[in-house]
Amino acid sequence: MTNNNQKNVFGEVVETCSENPITGFFRDGCCNTDETDFGRHFICTLMTEEFLKFSKENGNDLSAPIPEFNFPGLKPGDKWCLCAMRWKEAYDNNCAPNIFLLSTNSKVLEMIPLEILRIYAIDLE
Repeated sequence: MTNNNQKNVFGEVVETCSENPITGFFRDGCCNTDETDFGRHFICTLMTEEFLKFSKENGNDLSAPIPEFNFPGLKPGDKWCLCAMRWKEAYDNNCAPNIFLLSTNSKVLEMIPLEILRIYAIDLE
């Protein structure tokens, strides 16, 4: 699933991040956003045990299921549209998860330079 109105960091259509588990601010599988997305769920990431532990220790337990929001809880290997500032915080603490740039929203470039994001890219040849 893609949204033709949203662009990735290369100015192309944002590719699907994950449909299992279903991710994105709009739960459309993509890192699409608008002005109501205060968390800025811009970055398509690959979850790791290290990052999930870091996030839990910093107040956001992404591994815990929340059934009322149809959220199964994340595990290592899941792809997820992550909040840009949480990724940056993890980056600053040497535990940032890898990124799928083709599925990452261009809005992230207002906060994090592409040069840094490229270091963590796992979908480029």
